[in-house]
Amino acid sequence: MICPRCFTAATSARGATPWCPSCEWNLDHFEPSRRRPELGWRWADRATHRVAWRLTAGQFVRLADGPLRRRGASAARAVTLTVAVLLLLLVALFAGLGTWLILYDFPRFTILPGVALLGMAVALRPRVGGLAEETHLLDRDEAPELWALVDRVAAHTGAPVPHFVGLDYSLGAYTTVVGLRRRRVLCLGAVLWSALDQQERVALLGHELGHFVNGDLRRGPLVQIALTTLGRMAEMTRPGQSGLNGFVDLLVGIVQGLLSRLILGVHLLVVWIGQRDAQRAEYLADEIGARAAGSAAAVRLLDVLLMQEALETVIRREARAGRSGAAWRTAAAVARASLAAAVPALRQLSQRDETSLFASHPPTGLRARMLERRPQQPAGVVLTEQQAERIDREIAGPVERIRRDLATAG
Repeated sequence: MICPRCFTAATSARGATPWCPSCEWNLDHFEPSRRRPELGWRWADRATHRVAWRLTAGQFVRLADGPLRRRGASAARAVTLTVAVLLLLLVALFAGLGTWLILYDFPRFTILPGVALLGMAVALRPRVGGLAEETHLLDRDEAPELWALVDRVAAHTGAPVPHFVGLDYSLGAYTTVVGLRRRRVLCLGAVLWSALDQQERVALLGHELGHFVNGDLRRGPLVQIALTTLGRMAEMTRPGQSGLNGFVDLLVGIVQGLLSRLILGVHLLVVWIGQRDAQRAEYLADEIGARAAGSAAAVRLLDVLLMQEALETVIRREARAGRSGAAWRTAAAVARASLAAAVPALRQLSQRDETSLFASHPPTGLRARMLERRPQQPAGVVLTEQQAERIDREIAGPVERIRRDLATAG
């Protein structure tokens, strides 16, 4: 196929509809078979994809050609926080009214609606979060070299040091805050960590710690209420069998269906508004990671994420063969070398596959392009090969337990 715009030979990857690698003709093509349904109707998903494409491209241009700083007050924050406060008040109203109905002139028939309202308040209560069961926490005595690296990256980026550092079996990493005391957690995926070179590991730490200082809207407890409570309310109001006669059951189902769709619509609107702000925060976290590790390492880290499926396959193969550590690194290096030539196409394809109104991250390829377009930064924190080897020895025990989990997982 030849591009009708610039007459360049079209390209493709992973069975996708071809596009032009030069002018990106047809790259915005909507392929429902390559995406999870979002609204449930193909025509609606196609329309939201077009809107998301324009918004994502516009945001990229604004940030690539302008200052990339922590976001202050914004309409997205105002709307999301307002919704969160209103939801908190609603939950408090349910709890207060339910308690009053239960205790009013006890016992009376009002106890039944009171119990129902109190049950709704409990179901919709704010969650403070917690650590996943599969996370292996590493204290400073167990992994002093890893903690020293975290301290160095935090100091260089101006981020606070996390209270906990852990490992899990994912090809990813994340930071979060948990508990009433809002303790900061950094969790590194052992599979991803094993696939990275020294400076890519620094970039990963810089990016994740950057979420503590980049004004990420999702990190606030009130925002979590707005992003999750409406979804639970929509689920609770979904139509079901009322146990009454057919006509009443039909009426109740219609009312529940309308209410559930109304709540779900508001939920999707709030998520959409919040995710625009979240994507901006991801670009800034990438910039912070580049400040720590150097721009080249930060770009390579993003290219590794494009190879996720292949890396998971080879590392699971090694895990089932009883190998971890150095064997994982070797297998990952071979997979990365075999896919190196496909990286440009995979970057472009990520724009088609990952663009969404409801995506919390910009397309991976755009994130790499953003770092390449902005001023190049040298490494601020250098991890030597000897230090990296000491870290690997420190975490060898937890990694072996993770290997066993991977070997038995489906």
